[in-house]
Amino acid sequence: MAQPLDLQEQEQLDQIKHFWKTWGNLITSVLLVAALAFAGWNGWQYYQRNQAAQAAALYDTLERSVEAGDPAIVERTLGEMKDRFGSTPYAQQAGLLAAKALHDKGNAEASRAALTWVAEKAVDPGYQAVARLRLAAELLDSKSYDDALKQLAGTFPKEYEALAADRKGDIYMAQGKRDEARAEYQKAWTALEPRNDYRRMVEIKLNAVGVDPQSLKPAASKQS
Repeated sequence: MAQPLDLQEQEQLDQIKHFWKTWGNLITSVLLVAALAFAGWNGWQYYQRNQAAQAAALYDTLERSVEAGDPAIVERTLGEMKDRFGSTPYAQQAGLLAAKALHDKGNAEASRAALTWVAEKAVDPGYQAVARLRLAAELLDSKSYDDALKQLAGTFPKEYEALAADRKGDIYMAQGKRDEARAEYQKAWTALEPRNDYRRMVEIKLNAVGVDPQSLKPAASKQS
């Protein structure tokens, strides 16, 4: 048989009942929101991991298609990657990989479409920069000079600024604009580190437009 509560215990019980009556609904609501938030976070993490795993598998399929040399499957796989996993790094890498494979197969239009998608939709600025540089190169090859320059307009991440200047120089040279080309090559040479192998290539271009790279060394030393 249960023992009756003494006065102090009864007062404590009454206080607990009063507290729960006053704050019980609020506490329950807060706990429910916290539980839902926790479940939502776990669900989102699972979704992200699942998306990444599926995107990786589809990227493997694309790689195999590239190795097999089947441009139709490459295009179809890239389209699926863009539709289902467009926000993942795998999709951005897939766009660059597919563009090269399609260009090598002579499908310039599809290659440019893939590069344009990466340049416009990629989240990573590095992938965007690479896509813009490669797209400018393809447009240069097709003598679409104005469109090529448009791809190089605006800002680039610092590590790509020299490459963008060099590419602009190539476009201006193709247009016969030696002064503009000279200015861009100088900008590229100055921005590149002295130990960068690509700098030697820019030196050759500078020599071709009548500039001795040795005369630019004081400016270059400020960059090192």
